[in-house]
Amino acid sequence: MKVNMIMLLFQILAISTLKQGSALVPDGYVEENVALRGRATQSAQLRGEYAGFAHASNAIDGNRDSNYHHGSCAHTEGANSWWRVDLKQVYTITSVTITNRGDCCEERISGARILIGKHLKDNGINNPECSTINVMAAGETKTFHCPQPMIGRYVTVYLPKTEALQLCEVEVNVLFPAPC
Repeated sequence: MKVNMIMLLFQILAISTLKQGSALVPDGYVEENVALRGRATQSAQLRGEYAGFAHASNAIDGNRDSNYHHGSCAHTEGANSWWRVDLKQVYTITSVTITNRGDCCEERISGARILIGKHLKDNGINNPECSTINVMAAGETKTFHCPQPMIGRYVTVYLPKTEALQLCEVEVNVLFPAPC
């Protein structure tokens, strides 16, 4: 518990040295994707012939391959879809990087909301918003900077419309002191 609190304080100190919305990493710090350590889940997995490619965990496997049929993308089914990663502890998050599907259907991600918080009420869709995904090109990888650093354990991507949600990689970026 004490070590986690110290790490959280280091993260807040590092982030406070950044200009709002800046992509710069201050000297003495490194940015790390903590989603790789997490556990992913989603509202409903695609069913049918291609269901084997649709697992939520595919979006945190460290592979930005945007071709769904290569097995590195998550795919939900139904309206009001959501995908979530449990980071297993609380972090101060600076940004979220998302890779969109590249072999088709790139428009489906439009309107998705990136939510970060400490609560699972309504599957995390009531947590504070980091950013909204307006438009992404097929196969594009884009970093969404939160308006201010956000503290949370859960990162949810929520698509409030009738389309299925497809994500080929979700990276949750946190600053840590650089190793000596």
